[in-house]
Amino acid sequence: VQLVESGGGLVQAGGSLRLSCAASGSTVSINAMGWYRQAPGKQRELVAAITSSGRTTDYAYSVKGRFTISRDNAKNTMYLQMNSLKPEDTAVYYCNAGFLASSGKYYSGSWGQGTQVTVSS
Repeated sequence: VQLVESGGGLVQAGGSLRLSCAASGSTVSINAMGWYRQAPGKQRELVAAITSSGRTTDYAYSVKGRFTISRDNAKNTMYLQMNSLKPEDTAVYYCNAGFLASSGKYYSGSWGQGTQVTVSS
């Protein structure tokens, strides 16, 4: 599976951005997808995940209520709508194709190249 992110950029605090992740290759094998982010000097963290059907989603506490993950299977594309952005949301955001277990744990798989999101105060 190949993943390509787009939509990053510079935005002021309180603003919005929508990230996209286009998948190609063996997309029928994808169980779930997720968005991770990595800020300078910090570990990569899972921000949101969504199952192949789109019916189940999960969010990190820090973004719950502000970010929305979705997918359009007809376009093999996943989205992350980010509202009420804060400077602490600044990071490189990565798309991932993996597996979401019934326990709620997400297991990472293939990675995209990442897209930079910078939120100014």
